[in-house]
Amino acid sequence: MFLLLWSKTVRRLLASIVLAVLVVVLGTAGRIWWIARADDHPRSDAIVVLGASQFDGRPSAVFKARLDHAAELFRQGVAPRIVTVGGGRKGDRFTEAQAGANYLSSVGVTSVLAVGVGSDTLTSLKALKARFVASGWHSAVLVTDPWHSLRSRRMAQDLHIRAYTSPARTGPAVDGIGTEVRYVSRETAAYLYYRVFHRSSDAGPRAV
Repeated sequence: MFLLLWSKTVRRLLASIVLAVLVVVLGTAGRIWWIARADDHPRSDAIVVLGASQFDGRPSAVFKARLDHAAELFRQGVAPRIVTVGGGRKGDRFTEAQAGANYLSSVGVTSVLAVGVGSDTLTSLKALKARFVASGWHSAVLVTDPWHSLRSRRMAQDLHIRAYTSPARTGPAVDGIGTEVRYVSRETAAYLYYRVFHRSSDAGPRAV
């Protein structure tokens, strides 16, 4: 009888743990989906473009979509400057930040700052924070892909940057429901990893 009761207790405990995990995972995925659809760009100290792949100074399609959206926010007067972030691979002639800054200058943005340090979202935002402190800035509108908005905003807020998100809604990152499901799944795992370990799970030198 004791073994039977113990077995039932263990099964109930395991079922409760599985249910709790499912609630956390599905709740996080729902928040990512919800924040992805928000566009919050009040007047701020800077528009910050998170880096993505670049090819010898030429922004990838994903990166270009972010840069074009940031340029439009700049023209609307959301902030007096755009800051691009993101490092580079060994041997690269350009960092992601510099490639982004060069592109923005070429399309008429007159105030651009490149912070070319960082191998992932978190280290890029830490480098950004140092620049904010040095310049006396406090608020930022983050421009990235919709699915990356929640995680990047959480990281920035944890660094005591008053962060808002205005995601890019063009380009390969928003190309159909299959892409959406894949990105939301990846970002759910990445967000939970950050919340548990306070580290970025990004791979490679990009702030994606």
